Amino acid sequence: MNEDQRVVLITGASRGIGRAIALQLAGSETVLLLNHYDPEPAMAEQTLRDVEAKGARGKICFFSVADFQEVQSQIDGLQKEWGRIDVLINNAGITKDSLLMRMKEEDWDRVMGINLKGVFNCTQAVIRSMIRNKSGKIVNIASVSGVMGNAGQANYAASKAGIIGFTKSVAKEVAARGIQVNAIAPGFIETEMTAVLPEQVRQEFLRLIPMGRSGQPEEVAELAAFLVSKASDYITGQVIHISGGMYM
Repeated sequence: MNEDQRVVLITGASRGIGRAIALQLAGSETVLLLNHYDPEPAMAEQTLRDVEAKGARGKICFFSVADFQEVQSQIDGLQKEWGRIDVLINNAGITKDSLLMRMKEEDWDRVMGINLKGVFNCTQAVIRSMIRNKSGKIVNIASVSGVMGNAGQANYAASKAGIIGFTKSVAKEVAARGIQVNAIAPGFIETEMTAVLPEQVRQEFLRLIPMGRSGQPEEVAELAAFLVSKASDYITGQVIHISGGMYM
């Protein structure tokens, strides 16, 4: 492969914010490794076609970020195939909302496994080679819920708060090795995940946003693109909120 190309691994890349980031980064200078774990591959295949139409080289990577051994095996294979991974964007995430007193143990474990353990699994799998190369960019997608909390989302909020602590800790560990680790905390963004919310819940969210509107995945993607660019080389360990003022 061309040594000038950057190899970017995006988890949860088939839809929503992950797809928007892939499209934002797509270009002839980029190899995009598009992870997903959807039972139906159509969305991932469409994302691949779209990034290739913009000049990027792409590859669909089907594996569960929650499975430690699978992540280690898959990412090791990707690094051997492409030589390295320059950028990791930990985006994969799910919700299993319920009030705490009704929350099932499996719903707690599932959310924590994908949202938080998945970030650990993927980051650990790439960090050694980034340290050897003395360069790398890692962006973790957190959430405003991880800072403010949200009724009915104890599992989701806890997982996203964990990502914030993880981001700051890893940033301190690898800062001297030329690696920047940052987090993005989106607010209410129009994705498939938020589209299923009842209208009453949507209106309540909008009431909390000073800008009076929801955000778009493309707006998050533009911030991610900045954080993986050279323009952000002196930024690490930060949590950047993109929430229309929901959190200040």
